[in-house]
Amino acid sequence: MRNVVYVAPFPMDATLRFARGLAALQGVRLLGVMQQAPARDANPFDDVELVDNGLDPRDIAAACEKLRRHYGPIARVTGILEPLQVPLAEVRTALGVDGPDPSTALRFRDKALMKDTFRAAGLPCARHHLCESAQEGLDFARMSGLPVVLKPPAGAGCRSTWRIDDLASLAQAMRDIDPRPGRPVLAEEFLRGREGSLELVAIGGRVVALSLSRYLPSPLEVLRNPWMQWVCWLPRRIDTPEYRQVLPLGQRVLDVLGLRDGIAHLEWFLRDDGSVAIGEVAARPPGGQLSLMTGVVHGVDIYRTWARAVVDGQFDGPWRRQFSAGTAFLRGMGQGRVVRVEGLDEAWRAVGDMVVEARMPRIGAHKGDSYEGDGYLVLKHEDEDRVRWGLKTAVETIHVRYA
Repeated sequence: MRNVVYVAPFPMDATLRFARGLAALQGVRLLGVMQQAPARDANPFDDVELVDNGLDPRDIAAACEKLRRHYGPIARVTGILEPLQVPLAEVRTALGVDGPDPSTALRFRDKALMKDTFRAAGLPCARHHLCESAQEGLDFARMSGLPVVLKPPAGAGCRSTWRIDDLASLAQAMRDIDPRPGRPVLAEEFLRGREGSLELVAIGGRVVALSLSRYLPSPLEVLRNPWMQWVCWLPRRIDTPEYRQVLPLGQRVLDVLGLRDGIAHLEWFLRDDGSVAIGEVAARPPGGQLSLMTGVVHGVDIYRTWARAVVDGQFDGPWRRQFSAGTAFLRGMGQGRVVRVEGLDEAWRAVGDMVVEARMPRIGAHKGDSYEGDGYLVLKHEDEDRVRWGLKTAVETIHVRYA
């Protein structure tokens, strides 16, 4: 029996889907390290050790040691959250457990180091500078041109990320952030063009499966424009001239960043001049319903795919892309709590035959602060044009109201 420790501070639905993928593997005893145990009827774990801070490597290591004393040697320590990747690597090193080490995890987690690594390897990415003073940010903007993007070096998604369009706004943002040695901010050139994500399954450092998505529009633009609703779309065909430059980036990134077994996702840009650039790469499965959709378009259990990769170092393939899919994320204008959702019946009559999963905004819930909004519809169909029509219909028909 292999003891696999899965670390997750809280029992969120997406988090537990990956836990169930681990629990379903043959010969695995699934042990959890969490701040809050899952409900009894949704608990895939054989045992859970509770800790005060599920992101602290010392708490995680102490919990793993307790589990080791009770169940025997630990085969894997893993988790899917971005802020956990470096702490988990530190715990693996301390316990002598296989998996990504701290230097590998840091190359994925520290976006400035990641882009320095790309530059040294000749991989295309945004120009950037790790600013330890306000003046450095202004100097970078004058050199690279406006707009620029400011973000924390170890951020995830678009949270705490800003697009700055003029020098006066940049100067004010730098005063507000107050970067300094030991607390820098990452400044990047703003990339224009089509944007999406490249999902890849790695076994032994080699890409064994690829998927591709499009962002319509970009998450950063959605955050800047409250009237927009985000759509993420997976075309059925990706072996087209449009994506010819994107697909090889997966293997090139693995070669320089060092992930061996698992699922990673790479954000890419196709600039208006036809060139390609890498945004960021994460050594974990993607969020935003992208993991679910990657499984849907290939007719596979993506959670088992990830579990097989990180625990067994195996891939049950090849994949065959059978569908197009997309997610319409639901949010509205205004602030406060959700008071009603309009247009649901009309939208369901139009696109209900394509829905594979839905979560409606919950009446009384506070408005979400991310580009993913307060609910979503996941659609799939063999015809990618019908999926795009369905996504457009959903975001134009369903209206979330707040008060």
